[in-house]
Amino acid sequence: MENQVFALIPIFALAIPLAAIVLFGLQKLARTRLEEARLRAGGLERGAEVEITALRDEVAELRRELSEVQERMDFAERLLSQAREPERLPGRDPS
Repeated sequence: MENQVFALIPIFALAIPLAAIVLFGLQKLARTRLEEARLRAGGLERGAEVEITALRDEVAELRRELSEVQERMDFAERLLSQAREPERLPGRDPS
């Protein structure tokens, strides 16, 4: 009987870390599913609203900058087309 108890000690020593790994994995899975459920329900984490507001402000700034770049490009295209118009006029020497 005593030998059987001593034989179980290594089994328990290996089973405890294995059980911890399994339980940690289950806990992580549960947290992931809980987070997915929160996102589906529309609940946000603390601070997420502030981050979303900051991202919206950044997107608005990027849109404004893009609009300015497009206006400048249109202006440059108009200037280039005006510079080429005299070359296209009839009776003008293209050299």
